[in-house]
Amino acid sequence: MIGFVVSGVRGTQNVSERIAVSHSPVVTQSAARNSGRYARLSLNMTATVPETVSGTIAPPRTIGADLMVPKDQVEAKKAEAETLPSVSLSEVDLQWVHVLSEGWAAPLKGFMREDEYVQTLHFNAIRQADGSFSNQSVPIVLDVSDEKKKELEGCSAFALRDESGKAIAILRNPEFYVHNKEERCARMFGLVDARHPYAEIIYNGGEWLVGGDIEVLERVRYNDGLDEYRLTPQELEAEYVKRGADAVFFFQLRNPIHNGHALLMTSTREELMKRGFKNPVLVVHQIGGKVKGDDVPLRERMMQNQAVITEGVLDPKSTILGIFPSPMLYAGPTEVQWHAKARLNAGCQFYIVGRDPAGMKHPATDEDMYDPWHGKKALTFAPGLENLEILPFRVAAYDKKAQGMAFFDPSRAEDFLFISGTKMRKYAASGETPPNGFMAPSAWKILVDYYASKQ
Repeated sequence: MIGFVVSGVRGTQNVSERIAVSHSPVVTQSAARNSGRYARLSLNMTATVPETVSGTIAPPRTIGADLMVPKDQVEAKKAEAETLPSVSLSEVDLQWVHVLSEGWAAPLKGFMREDEYVQTLHFNAIRQADGSFSNQSVPIVLDVSDEKKKELEGCSAFALRDESGKAIAILRNPEFYVHNKEERCARMFGLVDARHPYAEIIYNGGEWLVGGDIEVLERVRYNDGLDEYRLTPQELEAEYVKRGADAVFFFQLRNPIHNGHALLMTSTREELMKRGFKNPVLVVHQIGGKVKGDDVPLRERMMQNQAVITEGVLDPKSTILGIFPSPMLYAGPTEVQWHAKARLNAGCQFYIVGRDPAGMKHPATDEDMYDPWHGKKALTFAPGLENLEILPFRVAAYDKKAQGMAFFDPSRAEDFLFISGTKMRKYAASGETPPNGFMAPSAWKILVDYYASKQ
């Protein structure tokens, strides 16, 4: 369940009108499909045009506009928030405020109004004022109860407060509409079973949704020792420049990193260098929001990922470790579009998607909920993601002869061992050592210690 993104960032110029693109073999199939329409971007994004080493103009980087209150207005807005009625945010609500605040969901300006919600559910995209489409495959909505709706009706603004009661944001000009929970689940997941982890959240939510623009009062912090990894799209771009990157690729995951993942990442860097880039930089991007109960917690995943980098399995000089603030929805091909779109708002343009991205077992049958390759197909045709090229995916497995992770060779299939996430968790829970070369030793010890602590 993996995906990573690559973005050319060498040489930039401002975009204010359509650009005539001179195609070369370096230009992607996605670029050809765009036929010079790269300058037609969604609203509320900052755009630059990366230039490849060969001099060909590549599709533009887009950095999503954040929703933070300007520093010189913060104190006045905080004072205003104390005079307003308020809504208490759940853990997941706060994570969505975090996502919105930093521009990952741009051009959204806040929690979805009904027109945006309907387009998201039925089209996986929202039409912009200029006629273009911005991909938005998952609803970003705020639910409230009947009682809270009655309390807030008629007000022009209300404060959003975290679980401690602190005002996080102000929502302006609220619009209330019915929360049809079963329709939402059916459209997102293809099921209405409340045992699905995010469906359970939906069914436990309020009877109404409320949309409106938000003004975020200060940066969302969790004070969990991991905030240094929560880099915004703007901070990531600054880091690319600092490291002298001429290409940037993301690896998105919600699991620990084994050497098969590392092989995919390092081989991608090598392929980029063959295409002419001199210093591709990798961003390892863990899902930072709520995950289901049997997933490894964020702290242990980050410790394990850091150990992989420290051991040199991934090059520390060309690897950035970060956290993506979104909760996990387990919505398969629908959700993988969201993961890709959010990374586009951090300047990314090429995407490799693996088997069964954002998938899980069906709660009733214990079989895969989604076709394992539909995520890749969905990205190929997704509206609003025309600037993405879907790159080839190679399957890695444990090579018993070589005693290490290698790309699967069907001509000698008997030499390969596929170690699933379930099997990996069983190894760690029992304290059993996996085959030599499967994972960096110090990284494996972190998993073993985690599972031992649960017994």
